[in-house]
Amino acid sequence: MNNTNRNKKALSPEQREELLGALKSRFEKNMSRHKGLEWTKVKAKLEADTEKLWSLREMERTGGEPDVVGLDKKTGEYTFYDCSVESPKGRRSICYDGEALASRKEHKPENNAIDMAAALGIELLTEEQYRELQTLGDFDAKTSSWVQTPSDIRKLGGAIFCDRRYGHVFVYHNGAESYYAARGFRGSLRV
Repeated sequence: MNNTNRNKKALSPEQREELLGALKSRFEKNMSRHKGLEWTKVKAKLEADTEKLWSLREMERTGGEPDVVGLDKKTGEYTFYDCSVESPKGRRSICYDGEALASRKEHKPENNAIDMAAALGIELLTEEQYRELQTLGDFDAKTSSWVQTPSDIRKLGGAIFCDRRYGHVFVYHNGAESYYAARGFRGSLRV
């Protein structure tokens, strides 16, 4: 990676401290999401990886409210998910991917979930991750979130999304080119 890209993904000391403060506060308010984990160890990992810190800031900036949801004991990596109550506001009204966006002849959305996630340095949640997130609270009661779509569904023009209604998590399908004001996407990041 050249220095220009590296600098674009660097935070100022003020941005870094502001983000770390917000992440620490959220971590401490939601201990049930990460039982047995310690903020000092999470913070040390974050401080060692400026690109991941930049991605977390982008998750925060777009309304995701990222929080730690687990630790991979084999790799030592912490997993962050977007834990905003509803699908992140800064990532709604988008279709599924670039192919879907290109296929729209009129009324194109401004962006798509796959490319936005890549630009943020994160990945869309899988259906399994989305279901795991829902064990940590009640998310997407009024919105829905695109999730990673299996290639056999995507090849046929579809994409899948999830939400929570009536106390249950639902998985639905739509044309990948569709977009709605209440549909965005949630991401994950390993640090």
